[in-house]
Amino acid sequence: MSLRLFVSRDAGAIAVGADDVALALEQAAAGRGIAVEIVRTGSRGMYWLEPLVEVATPQGRIAFGPVTEADVPSLLDALANNTPHLLRLGATDELPWLKRQTRLTFARCGVIDPRSLDDYRAHGGYKGLERALSLGSDAILNEVTASGLRGRGGAGFPTGIKWKTVTQAKADRKFIVCNADEGDSGTFADRMIIEGDPFLVIEGMTIAGITVGATKGYIYIRSEYPHAVEAMNAAIQAAKRGGYLGDKIGGSTHSFDLEVRVGAGAYVCGEETSLLESLEGRRGIVRAKPPLPAHHGLFGKPTVINNVLSFAAVPFILAEGAKAYADYGMGRSRGTMPIQLAGNIRQGGLFETAFGVTLAELVDDIGGGTFTGRPVRAVQVGGPLGAYFPRSLFDTPFDYEAFAARDGLIGHGGIVVFDDSVDMRRQARFAMEFCAVESCGKCTPCRIGSTRGVETIEKIINGERVSENLALVEDLCNTMKFGSLCALGGFTPYPVLSALKHFREDFAPVPTTLQAAE
Repeated sequence: MSLRLFVSRDAGAIAVGADDVALALEQAAAGRGIAVEIVRTGSRGMYWLEPLVEVATPQGRIAFGPVTEADVPSLLDALANNTPHLLRLGATDELPWLKRQTRLTFARCGVIDPRSLDDYRAHGGYKGLERALSLGSDAILNEVTASGLRGRGGAGFPTGIKWKTVTQAKADRKFIVCNADEGDSGTFADRMIIEGDPFLVIEGMTIAGITVGATKGYIYIRSEYPHAVEAMNAAIQAAKRGGYLGDKIGGSTHSFDLEVRVGAGAYVCGEETSLLESLEGRRGIVRAKPPLPAHHGLFGKPTVINNVLSFAAVPFILAEGAKAYADYGMGRSRGTMPIQLAGNIRQGGLFETAFGVTLAELVDDIGGGTFTGRPVRAVQVGGPLGAYFPRSLFDTPFDYEAFAARDGLIGHGGIVVFDDSVDMRRQARFAMEFCAVESCGKCTPCRIGSTRGVETIEKIINGERVSENLALVEDLCNTMKFGSLCALGGFTPYPVLSALKHFREDFAPVPTTLQAAE
């Protein structure tokens, strides 16, 4: 007999033994005389079930997990003899976690071989580019604008407007830059899509290049993502061999080429102008705006800078039409958002769904509550600069404006869960400390304010003049929020002020033994 098995090569899956399981499957099959083909895919995003092993059947793929090396012999015996196995989860596409999703961007992630251009094309890849080549620049801009796509990196700026600005800029050369410097805690969507479906990002960037008249693109990936760097470099070479990068893309008159640049891992390089400084070979320091990168960007030329997920959304929009994308979502937040569930949560992973789902649904229902089994006390949405929301705000829909109305932000779509053992004073201190460590140092409110913030919160924790120091922290946060040059210093107040607002009891002075006796 012969088997076709699928095992993830995603870094998250490898971290819990996917490579070892794949090797054990190969060796055990050889020992049993079973012909086996093992396809290394991306991850389905169900990290609590990794390493996940899928087997191809006439009825579709059947999932087993989480599989360890020790499970491999019994699993192969069950597959060979068509007998039940304890790790059998059922048909992959019918698993509730996947069935509830609306996977537009991540439709192929975990399904295809990310190294295979043929596999990508067989699953609908490059249909968006083919249509884009037939439409021309103005029509592509209309589609992207009508889709309602907004920047998925955190700012939420309309993608169509950014592209139009670069298109209208006059220059002898333009650039496309993909920001894959995914530094937010609890986020991994960029890494997942690059490792699991890199051709999608290449296709989106190529469409952007054709639209604005750019012939060169750069993908800036942090050095902590070696698997993503390898996957993207392999995909770029495959795309070049297939005629989808280089001269005369897809037989057209357009040219576009891509190059991966690896950053050293500075958080501030997720800010677009710091990223440009790093790309140009300098230290990552924020640039003052104006001029905007759309007018004066990489090497002084008009530049489109978008997040990985923004570029990855474009091929679907071009292939299926703007309306097909805009039909999902709520208000001004159109389409889908790949939401990443992390922290103290039972079912951590990636859940792509239309905007509008509530925090309660995401944390309690989809995420299954805390891993410890204790009550959820707080969630932080939007990375280390995101606000802490208490249980009373769990009715908030996942929507840019809804979060902003409650002094929060969606950011890159990461949700970190905390149970009732969390000390919110320590979390507020961490926000300031993180900013102090990661600040580029260019502006005073961020550089000095964060350091003074750590010191002041330390005094509060130690019970020193608590009321006066709380007022000082709030004043300091206002200075940072409105005086910082970029979002690092400007958004650090969000977690601090939200902790003070919603969890004030954690900051109350601890009574002394004498006071307690009185």
